[in-house]
Amino acid sequence: MDLKWFRVPKDIVFGKGTLEYLSTLKGKKAILVTGGRSMKRFGFLDQAKAYLEKAGMEVTIFDGVEPNPSVETVEKGAKAMQDFEPDWIVAIGGGSALDAAKIMWAFYEYPELKFEDIIEPSSMPTLRKKAKFVAIPSTSGTASEITAFSVITDTKAHIKYPIVSYEITPDVAILDPELPAKMPPHITANTGMDVLAHAIEAWVSTTASNYTDALALRAIQLVFEHLPIAVSNGEDLDAREAMHDASTLAGMAFTNASLGLVHSLAHKIGGEFGVTHGLANAILMPYIIQYNRKATDKVAELEKILGINDLAAAVKELNKKVNVPLRFKDVTEVEMDEKKFEEVLERMSKNAFDDPCTLTNPRQSSAEDVAKIYKAAFYGEDINW
Repeated sequence: MDLKWFRVPKDIVFGKGTLEYLSTLKGKKAILVTGGRSMKRFGFLDQAKAYLEKAGMEVTIFDGVEPNPSVETVEKGAKAMQDFEPDWIVAIGGGSALDAAKIMWAFYEYPELKFEDIIEPSSMPTLRKKAKFVAIPSTSGTASEITAFSVITDTKAHIKYPIVSYEITPDVAILDPELPAKMPPHITANTGMDVLAHAIEAWVSTTASNYTDALALRAIQLVFEHLPIAVSNGEDLDAREAMHDASTLAGMAFTNASLGLVHSLAHKIGGEFGVTHGLANAILMPYIIQYNRKATDKVAELEKILGINDLAAAVKELNKKVNVPLRFKDVTEVEMDEKKFEEVLERMSKNAFDDPCTLTNPRQSSAEDVAKIYKAAFYGEDINW
């Protein structure tokens, strides 16, 4: 039997002002999980707390989730949940806050669980014995509000691990475009290119289907049309809503079709250098499109639908429009030391090849190929092999 699945959250609530949906939840206690100060500074954290209290719940807050959430942060959050005993976990903020809250949820429900127990795909035990999960994204990028994915960093090993299980798909996703309207341009750009990476990788995935192709295609179209506007004019709520929709559509696609080498390589270079995930995806994408097109007709099919001649060149052009560098050597947000890059290349390439996302890449690869791709993306050299 060739059995396949298509799963998304039970409820997806979208549109301006939908944060208020929290006031309709039924329960006794809720914990809000968030990142740094932005949700507090812009008033969204207080609004969420007030709506949950209006629903009759006692509310506590766990904040301070870092941009690349660590195992240690997850363990702290799980301990806070074990002490408070919520029946709703509400993650609000960027993808890091949502990703961290998902794994906190698992450790809350199973205090004896260890991180290494859930690294293998689909090794997560059955959840929802103690709590349900609401995800409210403040960025239009990771799609963690839709997906069965979470990315957690082992800071000691310098490795980002994608945790994959349908168990961590949220019960409710709330997509209010007023939250991402506060994102600064560089974060809008990085997260928006993350959306494009999700959609393109889902499109060419070896497990793509008619269901995921329809969603991925619409997400790709929305990003090319609306991301430059969202970056240049963050107050344009129509562009923000289009990008929020694109993020969710791409999330629906990739959580069911999986990803590929763009994400495998981004996870590992992010773990080594701390480069933002969306930025790493944006830089890697054109080179891996060039690499993959030799093994799949779907790149040419997508070019025909979009009315363009060269998808890799179109992605590079979009990167230029939203001020994303075209090679890692030109990244300024973190130090991308050339000497260190050469020193860690072999280890980083092996770890990237072993990443679960590699399994559904359309072209069969190797650690040696991965190293060559990393070098191409570091120095800005086209791939024609």
